[in-house]
Amino acid sequence: MSTPPIPDNPINTGRKLLQDWLAAQPTNFFTTDRHLQRSLEFYWGHDLYRQHAGRLYEFGHLSATALAEAVRQAEHDLALPRLTRFNQIGQRTEEVAFHPSHHEAGRIIYGSGMMSVYADPGQNLLSLALFFLSSLNGEAGHNCPVACTAGLIKLLQQAGSPELKERYLPRLLDPNYDSHYNGAQFLTEIQGGSDVGANGTVAVPYDETDGRWLLRGEKWFCSNVTAHLALVTARVSGQGEGTRGLGLFLLTRHFEDGTPNRITIRRLKEKLGTRSMASGELEFHDALVYQVGPVKDGFKNVMTHVINTSRLYNAVGVCANARRAHFVGWSYAQHRMAFGQPIIHFPAVQETLAQMRADTAAMMAGSWHIVHTLDQMELGQADEAMAQFWRMAVNLNKYRTAVLGHGVILQAIELLGGNGTIEDFSVLPRLLRDNVVYENWEGTHNVLLAQVQRDMRRYQLHLPFIAHLRRLLDRLATPELPAEMGESLRQIEAEIELVLAMDPLTAAIYFRPLMDRLTDLFYAACLAVEGDWEYLEKEDKSKRRLAVFYFNRRVAGRAAHQIHYYDDQVSRLSSEV
Repeated sequence: MSTPPIPDNPINTGRKLLQDWLAAQPTNFFTTDRHLQRSLEFYWGHDLYRQHAGRLYEFGHLSATALAEAVRQAEHDLALPRLTRFNQIGQRTEEVAFHPSHHEAGRIIYGSGMMSVYADPGQNLLSLALFFLSSLNGEAGHNCPVACTAGLIKLLQQAGSPELKERYLPRLLDPNYDSHYNGAQFLTEIQGGSDVGANGTVAVPYDETDGRWLLRGEKWFCSNVTAHLALVTARVSGQGEGTRGLGLFLLTRHFEDGTPNRITIRRLKEKLGTRSMASGELEFHDALVYQVGPVKDGFKNVMTHVINTSRLYNAVGVCANARRAHFVGWSYAQHRMAFGQPIIHFPAVQETLAQMRADTAAMMAGSWHIVHTLDQMELGQADEAMAQFWRMAVNLNKYRTAVLGHGVILQAIELLGGNGTIEDFSVLPRLLRDNVVYENWEGTHNVLLAQVQRDMRRYQLHLPFIAHLRRLLDRLATPELPAEMGESLRQIEAEIELVLAMDPLTAAIYFRPLMDRLTDLFYAACLAVEGDWEYLEKEDKSKRRLAVFYFNRRVAGRAAHQIHYYDDQVSRLSSEV
């Protein structure tokens, strides 16, 4: 007997359209992202791009399929991490139990080799391209530890003793999830937050001949609380108050005989986002730690090698959140019917999609430029002015990507309507929750902007930043942009001088919108530079159009009806992904 046909009624038709939308989701995050491919080819060149493309293709497929499913399972309420402080015979273990899907995700992510590539200098673009692909699934339970591990690798390579390098770098670089070591950074204390100089955890010497110390105190927010290795700041006697009194130490989770170090996990945090990655509170009861670098350079080393690395990874993770949200919203608009037609045909939806696409492309272009600059610095191809540009850029970028990424995800949720708020309907609620956590990790918006203002006043870092941006503008061939962008830069430069003439507290009121415009101009310039290359190499004007659209909206402040770009720009941009 044959199965009767499904009746042709509005409900069944609507469900069939949603099934088609699900079927349209990518099975390879790399091959479906032309913008990512072109950006990497722009910075690497044709030969190096071809060399790395196979690895990116393979991981792009795993990230869109097996990894996406593992992360989805690990984020289920019943699969979240739980604290198991003792084993079955009452021995203290201070462990956290994870769902098997969490470990499956870890095997895929670390198996990509995104950490092992750091065996050689100048591999940030490759590592972060792989990280971007995995972060299209949100934090995924492992992308925060990946960022922390990258910072730990860089710190040991630059400041670790020969003994620490020999003992731990091979395991940190190991791509085998079941034998590798991952890292964390335990800096925050309950009374300090971003004011690290207020920290009170103390380190006392144990054996100064081999740099061993004992740690006493507690840390309030320890992401990846079960890390094999963690960097911890602690106050050293006789070294002064504030941040200058902090040393930097390496905590091993276990002693060499496998017993746990003298730590206690007080509890796990019930976070809004990044839920399948365990964060907790830690107490140290004379925990054994190893000194990393000169004690007097503790805060400097943690900022230079650890925090700045995490801020860069954080920004790329946010870019991935926005990119995934844009694709989900764009593909939904292709399939969702309203008033007899797909909603992508409505001008308001087209404008939303164009804005999402331009914001995402712009912050990706700026982030890849900053990553490439770091590669140049590590390979000895950058001067001091470029290093000063990078120091300011990495902080502005971490702040601005978080703001823009949040907005793009909210726009995607709005496109899906009520469906966008449902946890098991799409990835969007998880991306939004993860993004809120990203916004607070490694410095809130106000903290980052305050640091930028201090750096501008103390070190005049805005001068090399502006000089670098001006060199980007001088490269532009996009007909619609160079003159206007140059005028915008001159206006911003004059306003910076006015603001810096104010006292710092008053200046803070004007500083944020000014830095928004400066960063947005930098993003538009990076996007336009890529766009010029794409036009010459591929005869593709799409990034040029995006750069013009982004500059007009974000920097020049022009609305659609003011610049008459609707038919030529919005409808075209909204049709592309």
